[in-house]
Amino acid sequence: MEGEGQGEVCDFSADGTHLTPTLSFQEREPVAPHVESAWEGRTAGERTFGSSRLQGGSEAGVRNSTLAEAAACPVVILAAPVSKLAEVVCAIGPHLQPGALVLDVGSVKIVAARIMADGLPDHVEIVATHPLFGPQSARSGLKGLKIAVCPIRGRGGWRAAAFLRKHLGLDVILTDPEAHDRAAASVQGLTHLIAKVFVEMEPLPTRMTTKSFDLLMQAVGMVRHDAPEVFDAIERANPYAADIRHRFFAHASRLETELSAQGADAAG
Repeated sequence: MEGEGQGEVCDFSADGTHLTPTLSFQEREPVAPHVESAWEGRTAGERTFGSSRLQGGSEAGVRNSTLAEAAACPVVILAAPVSKLAEVVCAIGPHLQPGALVLDVGSVKIVAARIMADGLPDHVEIVATHPLFGPQSARSGLKGLKIAVCPIRGRGGWRAAAFLRKHLGLDVILTDPEAHDRAAASVQGLTHLIAKVFVEMEPLPTRMTTKSFDLLMQAVGMVRHDAPEVFDAIERANPYAADIRHRFFAHASRLETELSAQGADAAG
């Protein structure tokens, strides 16, 4: 899935009670657009980029800050690989303010929800989200694109859902981490698995093709440059991915056996 879930970052920086949409990029797991908002007129959270400088950050309404400053904002977006999420949660915990809203934007929700619920202080609200699109599908705008929202603690999940619908025009799917991961095991797991096989088989025809083949290659193109961490999260961190993968290969193996047997009969 087109890095569904990682890529562009839409920031909403507040100037008093006025919200100004801006666009920027952040160092993070390469598949997950996320929204950082001035919730109910509050000042938007700022991003931390470590020792690196964000090119064009000032023009995009983003500035460098320390981890403590970023974590002290009223809305904190965790855009990190699932393998690093526990480390990030531990680092920001002491700096989070009572009533703060903490969200993640990763591709796997059961693991992320557990890490946040266990590691974040009780005085913050928690929402697990997964934008079901990447920069290519969002190129023409966000309206109508899908995002999964899993309320974990507090009312922040419903407030986030309302904001995403009203201000960004997103198709919000309110769900829970288990239901999300069950669906994503097929939706993302199969897509990335098939794309991986296609890439391994290259070079493939580019001129004498059919429309259906072109569409398949278009799907492959949406995920071919995803970082290895994205593939690992989708295929290994999702507890339901292995079953879907085994079923896929079992069907493929059975079909290969049938075709090979039919070919042998025809030759005989």
